[in-house]
Amino acid sequence: MAEVEEEQQLQNSSVDQGGTDEIITEGASVVRGELPQDDAGPPKVDSEVEVLHEKVTKQIIKEGHGQRPSKYATCFVHYRAWAESTQHKFEDTWREQQPLELVIGKEKKEMTGLAIGVNSMKSGERALFHVGWELAYGKEGSFSFPNVPPTADVLYEVELIGFDETGEGKTRGDMTVEERIGTADRRKMDGNALFKEEKLEEAMQQYEMAIAYMGDDFMFQLFGKFRDMALAVKNPCHLNMAACLLKLQRYDEAIAQCSIVLAEEENNVKALFRRGKARSVLGQTDAAREDFLKARKLAPQDKAITRELNLIAEHEKAVYERQKELYKGLFGPRPEPKPKSRNWLIVIWQWLLSLFHMLFRRKTRKDD
Repeated sequence: MAEVEEEQQLQNSSVDQGGTDEIITEGASVVRGELPQDDAGPPKVDSEVEVLHEKVTKQIIKEGHGQRPSKYATCFVHYRAWAESTQHKFEDTWREQQPLELVIGKEKKEMTGLAIGVNSMKSGERALFHVGWELAYGKEGSFSFPNVPPTADVLYEVELIGFDETGEGKTRGDMTVEERIGTADRRKMDGNALFKEEKLEEAMQQYEMAIAYMGDDFMFQLFGKFRDMALAVKNPCHLNMAACLLKLQRYDEAIAQCSIVLAEEENNVKALFRRGKARSVLGQTDAAREDFLKARKLAPQDKAITRELNLIAEHEKAVYERQKELYKGLFGPRPEPKPKSRNWLIVIWQWLLSLFHMLFRRKTRKDD
């Protein structure tokens, strides 16, 4: 990072703007919801069943908005897939953190039913699809990856992240390096505009779409100036997603986004600061202090970092005082020592000895 943000910017977790001019993307619409629960089986949905095809039915889990993708639109989706007969989950892009790129009308044969479903969705929509085996993995199934039994009907839980109406079905693989980075950068700028309007879910979706154009398979091929160009777009998207997640109080996810950046740039002050904020809220005090101390070493004049360290110190002091009072009340004051009780047998014995000595002395004087 060329320079550290001012105190107010760090405090408010403002977005990274980047160095390119803003370009508005047309024909694109996105909305992002929270991640679905990782249940053992398909979700239970009680909404109305819609017949999309003889072999494809749909139930909406969460409504979307905007337009539906047309033929040759490049769609990005997250989905989970189960073989209906065995309830075996064989695909989960949420777990892999890598959305599927699907071009309507150019999908693989086994994705035909899924494409029919996606074609019916709006951006941000989540739905459950039942797809007959004829439009899925067919009579033979798949015995490699994914592992799908023969003649298996498939259940898909799908979220349409967003889509681009390219008009020609151009996939990421067909783009040049510059085109992919440029497309991702436009998505980032759109996300920044949405962030300023406090449309955090929509902003995150734009950032996620940008990151999807620069997946691991793409980044591994880059070196030199092209890798620097890609990271200059990709890392700010992760940081801006972290800023959104902090505002939405989704702290574990914010930590994950910052950690991705720190794996590439271990001295990124924004990533350290935002991860420290999330860790502090979660009570991970030692880890948060470590992030803030490293950030302060890199940016010693930044007051926001110093303030966070002071807050941690004040919190720990308050916790110590509360514990001190708690233990004091729990055990109570130290009791006063009780005077030792006298053993009356010893007293009587001593009295008898004294009496004996007195009588003995009297008898001795009398005899004299």
